[in-house]
Amino acid sequence: MKKIFKKHIIATVVLFMLLTVLPVGAAEKITLMLDWFPNIDHLPLYVAQQEDYFKDAGLTVQILSPSDTTDALKLAASNNVDLAVSYAPQAIMGASSDLPVKVVGRLVEHPLSVLLFLKGKGIEKPSDLKGKTIGYTVPGMMDILTEAFTKINGIENYVPINVGFSIVQSLTAGKVDAIMGPYKNYETIALEEKGYAAGYFELTQWGIPDYDELVFICGAETLKKKTQAVQSFVHAVERAISETRQNPQKALESYFKAVPEAPRGMETQAFAITLPLYASHQRLENQRWQKFADFALKFGLIEKKVDAQVLFESQME
Repeated sequence: MKKIFKKHIIATVVLFMLLTVLPVGAAEKITLMLDWFPNIDHLPLYVAQQEDYFKDAGLTVQILSPSDTTDALKLAASNNVDLAVSYAPQAIMGASSDLPVKVVGRLVEHPLSVLLFLKGKGIEKPSDLKGKTIGYTVPGMMDILTEAFTKINGIENYVPINVGFSIVQSLTAGKVDAIMGPYKNYETIALEEKGYAAGYFELTQWGIPDYDELVFICGAETLKKKTQAVQSFVHAVERAISETRQNPQKALESYFKAVPEAPRGMETQAFAITLPLYASHQRLENQRWQKFADFALKFGLIEKKVDAQVLFESQME
């Protein structure tokens, strides 16, 4: 009887140990808010999802789309989502406003935003925009970048107009002569599909410091609670970017499988432009970020000086 009882106790202890140990190896669920609807800029995320890189890292990642481009930053700062895709300028603006955000990784390492115009309209250099009407896409950011661009390049007496995301329509209808903020991997293609030749000025070639177009951010509290999960996420994305570079066609098909509603023709062309711009590494370079933060203060994008290091002081190797 004692032997039977002893065996029962041992079996119970083993069962208890299994029940308590197994959940530790279970996938940790994290939420990721995109900066906008799914598009080719986000392709490595879907590669990581389709190829089980997130699963291999012990994660289940729920990818969400916002209703507005500013939602991601706010939701991450308030710890209502674990991670968000945002823009380097927005992250710096958030830090200047004392939002508790941390930058933890990179997705696209150079600006996609350009000053877009139609070829054949007499615009060959920035100074040709003197006295012209210049639209902008995002109030509070692109209008200020427009002002900085015009000051740096001696564009006088221009008329700024908020066109929102009516980019192609505003240019083709002649409502504006140029627009600050469109992406060179999308709107240029959209114009060409309608029979218009697109021209643009690269911001970094005309006085705007280089910056990371798309970055991963999270709230400071979330980073403390989920440090390992965040680190694992970044490593999985880095792995997905590497796979994308090595097997671009396979990566593109993974994206279309995950986002079947994506316009295949446009996204394929956009992918060719975007591929070289996906982050080549996940190091956050303090000097580069500080240069843009100082520029942002000088030209009024932010009101209070930002120590860029504070944005990613908790990043781990």
